[in-house]
Amino acid sequence: MSVLTCASSDVASASGVSASTRDATELGARLRPIITGALHELDVPGAVVLVRTPAGQYEEAFGTRQLGSNDPVGIDDHFRVGSITKTMTGTVVLQLVQERRIALSDPVSKYRPDVPNGDHITIAQLLDMRSGLHSYTELESFNRILDQDPTRVWHPEELLALGLAQPPYFPPGEGYHYSNTNTVLLGLIIDQLTGRQLADVFRERIFQPLGLRQTLLPPIEDNAIPAPHPHGYLFGTNLSTLTDPALPPDQQAAVRDGTLLPNDVTALNPSWGWAAGAVISTAADLAVYVRALVTGGLLDRALQQQRLDSLTPVDPADPDSASYGLALARFGPMIGHDGSLPGYQSFMGHDPVRGNTLIVLTNLQTAPDGTQPANEIARRILARL
Repeated sequence: MSVLTCASSDVASASGVSASTRDATELGARLRPIITGALHELDVPGAVVLVRTPAGQYEEAFGTRQLGSNDPVGIDDHFRVGSITKTMTGTVVLQLVQERRIALSDPVSKYRPDVPNGDHITIAQLLDMRSGLHSYTELESFNRILDQDPTRVWHPEELLALGLAQPPYFPPGEGYHYSNTNTVLLGLIIDQLTGRQLADVFRERIFQPLGLRQTLLPPIEDNAIPAPHPHGYLFGTNLSTLTDPALPPDQQAAVRDGTLLPNDVTALNPSWGWAAGAVISTAADLAVYVRALVTGGLLDRALQQQRLDSLTPVDPADPDSASYGLALARFGPMIGHDGSLPGYQSFMGHDPVRGNTLIVLTNLQTAPDGTQPANEIARRILARL
C-alpha cells in the first residue's frame, strides 16, 4: 500500500494535479525500486517507509506481516522501535534540567550512590555514552537468558545491577561506548525525581503534547504489540549473533536458497530494554516526533541548541563518522536515532537544512550478512534525496 500526499499550501496546476502531488508521485517512482531491491537483497519480510519533504509525502508498506501468510504490512502498523526510546529518556532528562531539578554536570552519585565511581560520572556522560559503564546487553549470560526465556519480565534495577557488576570500558569521559546501562540508569533517576512511572512521564511530557496517539512504553509485564502489527524476525539467536551479527557462510547460502528462515521472536518481552529500547510506535507518529526532536518544541531554545551542538563524531579520527550527543545521533544530513532489538529495526531522521524527514521500519532485526536493514534502506534513500 502506498500513500502520496501533497503540502496543503500547493496550488493545483492547470491540469488539475498539484505540483507537489507530481513531486510525491515522482519521488515514489524513484524510491520504490531502491526499497524493493534492498528488501529482497536483505531478506526482509516487511517494512514501512515514510519520506516527508517540503513538497509532499511518500509513504508505502511492503511485504508481509507474517511469513507464509497473505497478510500485507500496512502503513499504520505498530513496530517496536528499540533505541529510538533513548531519545525520549534523554528528552525528559533535559526537561528536568530546564526545571532545575537536575544538572548535566551533576555527578551520578548525587542520585545513585551505588554506582561505582559515580562521583566522577556526570549526567551528561550518561546521555552521550561517555560514562564508561558496561552495557549489560553485551553479556553472554544475559543473551543466553533472552534465548532460553524470551518472555521473562526484567526489572530495571536488575538490569542496572548486571551492568554495574562489570568493569567499566574506560574512565569517565575518556572514550565513547554505546551502553544500554547508561539509559536504564537515567530512567531510574527520572522515576526518582518525578515520583512517576516512566511510561506515564513519557505520555504526559512527550506523547500527549505532540499528539502521538499510537506511541507507548508498555508495562514491563506486557509483551504484546497493539494491532495492527507485523511479526518480528531474527536470523540465528541473540547469543549466536552477539559478537558477529552475520550468519556463517553456509547459513547465508541456505537463506538465499530458501531452506533457512528467520525465527519468529514477536513474543519476546522488551522489558529488558525499558528506558533504553522498549517503546512501540508507527511511522506517522515517529515523523512528527523526530521533527520536534530536531527543530524544537520539547525543549527551550537554548537547551535545544545545546543538544544539537553536543553531537560529536563517535570516531574522533573520522570527522565524517556518525555523531552522538545528548541522547541524539547524526547520520549524514539527518539527525535522529536508530533502533534495533530482536524482531525489528528502525531508523528515524530529520534534515533541518532541507526539511526532509525519513522513517524506515522493518520486521527483521539483522540481515543474514549482518546488515541492519532499516539503516541500509535509509542510507540508499538518502543517496537519492
